[in-house]
Amino acid sequence: MSEYKIETKCLQSGYVPGNGEPRVLPIYQSTTYKYDSSEHLAKLFDLTAPGHMYTRISNPTVDFVEKKIADMEGGVGAMCTSSGQAANLAAIFNIASAGDNFISLSSIYGGTVNLFAVTMKRMGIEVRFVTPDMPDEEIEKLIDDRTRCVFGETIANPALTVFDIERYANLAHKHNMPLIVDNTFATPVLCRPFEFGADIVVHSTTKYMDGHATVVGGVVVDSGKFDWEKTGKYPELTEADESYHGVVYTRDFGNAAYITKARVQLMRDLGLTPQPLAAFLLNEGLDTLSVRMERHCKNALAVAEYLEKHEKIASVSYPKLPSSPDFALAEKYLPDGACGVISFNIEGGREKAMKFMDSLRLAEIVVHVADARTCVLHPASTTHRQLTDKQLVDCGINPGLIRFSVGIENVEDIIADLEQALAQI
Repeated sequence: MSEYKIETKCLQSGYVPGNGEPRVLPIYQSTTYKYDSSEHLAKLFDLTAPGHMYTRISNPTVDFVEKKIADMEGGVGAMCTSSGQAANLAAIFNIASAGDNFISLSSIYGGTVNLFAVTMKRMGIEVRFVTPDMPDEEIEKLIDDRTRCVFGETIANPALTVFDIERYANLAHKHNMPLIVDNTFATPVLCRPFEFGADIVVHSTTKYMDGHATVVGGVVVDSGKFDWEKTGKYPELTEADESYHGVVYTRDFGNAAYITKARVQLMRDLGLTPQPLAAFLLNEGLDTLSVRMERHCKNALAVAEYLEKHEKIASVSYPKLPSSPDFALAEKYLPDGACGVISFNIEGGREKAMKFMDSLRLAEIVVHVADARTCVLHPASTTHRQLTDKQLVDCGINPGLIRFSVGIENVEDIIADLEQALAQI
């Protein structure tokens, strides 16, 4: 499928039915599988034969969806997880142990900040945050021989800043580390980070990939391009894994070493497993992803232009506005659009922001984003409530900030809803 354009891959990659087989991806709702011999099952557990051992590790329905997403991103393999946060954890924990550290942009999603700064700290893994405008030489002062990777979001949630993928890929590679990119808001329809030097991609598939607020999920995608053996920094991949009778992932699985280890070790031990039905529902969303993203982007730009001219709006963050400080980066990495999410500040701060949100009729207040339906949220009091004031500022959030997720309804109706709500404050 690699020769097809992204719009075709959304529909045709992954599951390909044979003669007389179901046209639509079947749901293999089974925890276990039958084998003709104990020898064959032993080979599966030795990782010397292909197939499924147990649904905690892999499942045919999930496998087909993983193949589709890997093809869409241009990777050698993918591993679906039970949530986007599970994907972030697996992506880093796959190559970092207690005593190691990693670099992350401070502008990332608040839940991920908490995962990195609190939960992973308890695991003995330190995150070192940097700001998007920090010079390379300042970032390099934070890198030592225990630094394992660099992490950032293509489009930050909710600051809407654009990650300079190429710059950070070059910086990471200079120090023999991979770059991990969360591509949730962009999706592979708008940006494919591997084309700009990224090594690993993660998604919260809960967002645009599902697109209908139906199922929580995540995915890790491996480019297969990073040389894990070059520096000796990654013994997890280059030395024998005694839990699999001495398997050496780089030796035995080549350019799929990273994603293979993530599945057979982390998925096995941590149980980050997506359910077959969840994968089926995700696949339904992927089928229409390219069409939806086109409408999301078109509507969002129109809404952003409307808000930018309104006297009750203090500021608007949307990368495709020419006034955006990230406009040049958006033109480079997101030529076809910058997703449907807009962040803006209401004149008057938190009180006015709350009044505005309560006055909306079409847009619904939900703890979600990137839905086909227009929705709205106040990050400082909800999704990012656990952050300190400094962390909120680093994420680009102030008390009056509103995250507005533009849906695929008629844009005139969306703007009319905004107008009547703004008239009430």
